[in-house]
Amino acid sequence: MVDPGDPVGAGLVASLARPGGNLTGLSSVTPDIVGKQVQVLKEAVPTLANLIFVSNPGVPAGALALKEAEKAAQSIGARLRVIGVRDPEEFEPALVDVPKERTAILMFPDPLTFTHRRRLMSVAVQHGFGVVSGSKEFAEAGGLLSYGPSFVDMFRRAAVYVDRILRGTKPADRQGPRPRHPAAAAAAGRSGDRVITPASR
Repeated sequence: MVDPGDPVGAGLVASLARPGGNLTGLSSVTPDIVGKQVQVLKEAVPTLANLIFVSNPGVPAGALALKEAEKAAQSIGARLRVIGVRDPEEFEPALVDVPKERTAILMFPDPLTFTHRRRLMSVAVQHGFGVVSGSKEFAEAGGLLSYGPSFVDMFRRAAVYVDRILRGTKPADRQGPRPRHPAAAAAAGRSGDRVITPASR
């Protein structure tokens, strides 16, 4: 597996240290990743008062991230609103009645939002919203900033897992680690001419 979200919370493996069964791989989940995303967003936008969580409601990992987003929003005193997007066409109409002032979007990088990230970022920018995500590709597509692991690095490392399994290592005996520290792979989002780079913590 490569980035299944939270494989433990989803019931795919017993633990990341010892997955058990015939499943192993890499996961992007860390206990505080969403909280860190909200934290760096608050640093970039100190007046932030409204946080919009966007994800595909059909993706279980998004629901797990939402729980973290609720706690993170509460910790900075921001109001949280949820927008479920099952089709990219649903995104712009959902923004019509969202307050523009002191508002930013936290977009969960699921298959749908990632595939249509350029279109979604374009719509968000047109409506005046900054976007933070867990994938640097969203920042590169026009988002404000990102904080998260390198998914390219995860897929490269997955090849090592495949090689070792083909050489006889049992998946159940192979630890399923998290990716490298998110700050090291954080993208630099642009706000006008200013580059925002999340600080390493």
